[in-house]
Amino acid sequence: MTDHHVSVFDSTKCAPATVLQDWVGSLSFMQQTVLMTAVRGPDGVPKYGPAKMLLRWYRRCILLSAMDRAVLSTPQAHGGGSFTGPSITALFGSDWRDPMDEIVGDYLRELDAIPHHFQLHLLHAAEIVGYKHPDGMIRRWWLGTYQRLVHDMHLWPETEEQLDHRLGDNREQWLERNDPATVD
Repeated sequence: MTDHHVSVFDSTKCAPATVLQDWVGSLSFMQQTVLMTAVRGPDGVPKYGPAKMLLRWYRRCILLSAMDRAVLSTPQAHGGGSFTGPSITALFGSDWRDPMDEIVGDYLRELDAIPHHFQLHLLHAAEIVGYKHPDGMIRRWWLGTYQRLVHDMHLWPETEEQLDHRLGDNREQWLERNDPATVD
């Protein structure tokens, strides 16, 4: 196996109890829930369009590849089927950031065709991966993507401290930033 395809499954033992990568379990339950809400892509967009290619990379960053039972740590590594398959075609060892930045640009150009609800799920999930992923290169890329998504909406990004306060498994803290119209 390459360093971009790290097996976490020992076939002599039981299957892993979760498809989530280990690092996700260290997050608050609210942050884990946000990550899960963005896993499924929007309906009605092309399977091989920028939204789905961005999502494939996102899934690789939080999920184990079910077919490979491994972390796929680049957007071009082979494996993953269509759900966590490659987002780009690149030579082994080549830098994936520029091609993925182009996909983000294509995604931003098609936002009028993307449901707003999905866009917010993806934006918030990108924020969490951008602050919390254990791999520095992946973390920095997702933080930059989060900032692009937020700035495209003419808003300011949250700091990591603001994120942790809002999604820290404390209802009172969460309510501080919630609109009263949506509180149950």
